[in-house]
Amino acid sequence: MDTNKNEQIQGSEALIRALVREGVDTIFGYPGGAIMPVYDTLMDHADEINHILVRHEQGATHAAEGYARASGKTGVCLVTGGPGATNTLTGIADAMLDSTPVVVIAGQIATDMIGTDAFQEVDFTCVTQPVCKWSYQISTPDEISRVIARAFFVARTGRPGPVVLSITKDAQTGMTEYAPEKVTYIRSYDYDPEIDITRIREAAAAINSARRPFVLAGQGIELGGAQEEFREFVEKGCLPFGCTLLGLSVLPTSHPLNKGMLGMHGNLCNNVKTNECDVLIAVGMRFDDRVTGDVNTYARQARIIHLDIDPAEIGKNVRADIPILGNCRKSLAMLTERLVKTDRSEWCDSFRKYREEEYERVIRKELYPESGPLNMGEVVDAVSNATGHRAILVTDVGQNQMMAARYFKFTEKRSIITSGGMGTMGFAMPAGIGAAYARPDRTVCVFMGDGGLQMTLEELGTVMEHRIPLKMILLNNNYLGNVRQWQELFYDRRYSFTHLANPDFQILVSAYSIPSRRVAERKDLRDAVREMLETDGPFFLEACVAEEGNVLPMTPPGKSISDMLMEC
Repeated sequence: MDTNKNEQIQGSEALIRALVREGVDTIFGYPGGAIMPVYDTLMDHADEINHILVRHEQGATHAAEGYARASGKTGVCLVTGGPGATNTLTGIADAMLDSTPVVVIAGQIATDMIGTDAFQEVDFTCVTQPVCKWSYQISTPDEISRVIARAFFVARTGRPGPVVLSITKDAQTGMTEYAPEKVTYIRSYDYDPEIDITRIREAAAAINSARRPFVLAGQGIELGGAQEEFREFVEKGCLPFGCTLLGLSVLPTSHPLNKGMLGMHGNLCNNVKTNECDVLIAVGMRFDDRVTGDVNTYARQARIIHLDIDPAEIGKNVRADIPILGNCRKSLAMLTERLVKTDRSEWCDSFRKYREEEYERVIRKELYPESGPLNMGEVVDAVSNATGHRAILVTDVGQNQMMAARYFKFTEKRSIITSGGMGTMGFAMPAGIGAAYARPDRTVCVFMGDGGLQMTLEELGTVMEHRIPLKMILLNNNYLGNVRQWQELFYDRRYSFTHLANPDFQILVSAYSIPSRRVAERKDLRDAVREMLETDGPFFLEACVAEEGNVLPMTPPGKSISDMLMEC
């Protein structure tokens, strides 16, 4: 709702109107003194903006991340100043590393009090500058319309990321002549770099002449909305591809050219073939150390083509023989136009030997054990199968994350939401809340470990209050599982402070009036999953899994990516 040019309104009203103009329909937040004028105004806009009261400000940022990742829109969270603002730092850093567009708006003390060490004074602008795309303090109501427009433009364009706004209390209560603004250009900010046609031709020639090309598919494909362009690219060139953790749903798991996940806990065939291919094409990924292993042994035999929108990523970790800077939706289409249809069936078939080896040595034992306690992988597989592989997967961090990434399957885009670069324990439940609001038409399955769950356990209150239909799956092994696995493999089984004395999660969840079930026997698993999915609203499924289960295969830290442990 815009106003007549000369109408005088409070800054808080201008802020809400500017958010509505940017298409904001959902905000995750927690009120407090420094942001109270905005919350008071928010009540008058309940028909335009749905505010979700979380139980902790970290949860607000993760919920905004989940909303953004599931919807493709910009997530928004609203908090007070001081500790309310600093509680969002983990989520802001997480969004920065995973290129997630969120706008965090925090209250601030009045301008004339700044610098006096007033109650809850924190220089939030300076605190957040290292972990966001842009941080700014709004000090007058006249700035609000322009700054909000600029914030959303910066958050969603180029390589997306978090923007942080601190707004003083007098800017919220002061009067202004609101005029809607739109930002489409910022000097020195090149969010859509022109693609070098010479590089495109060079890359196309390299791919056309390659006998053993391999493609690395990253989240940049999802962020750029380039899923269809990517499909046309790999199919025309008959190019096998592996996916980064955040890129797992760019194309269906069942696509014949999809060889699975890359990296430390990825599929054996991908890591071996990375070090055998003659041309390596990286699309929208940053060569994270969990993907490359020892960079000194990584794809040394291959010419490397790197497509990315962020110039800082090209050549940062791994050399790029042919760098292609720009939006991959455009660059992929330009490349595909110049590809020659080629039969590379023999090269694609060469992956099969390693897939079969991994199946026999790892996957079959994980998914189809004949006895013993439940395995993490078989629980993930049971849930994925029961959803028809159409659910949105949200994970926490640790063994639950790697098992879910390995064994959950995808048929639709934007279907995996997890903390990649930051590895934030406690991410899953609040991110799942955001995903559920972004895509109420889809089932959201949240996998957690007993360690990560207890870091944001309070968000069960948010789930309870709003009856958010999360399907929460706890893989309970009474350990900080990922750390314990490293202690087993690399520290002589010295399990230093990784065993957890856990509460009775069934009693705990019942206090929030959330239906739940505990399953420990293999014979009960399928029925428990069916009950979870058939229950309206939220459900908490606790799977008691093997205490010392391991995620395999695994590339030991510092080793070549193709040097994978297949057993402990």
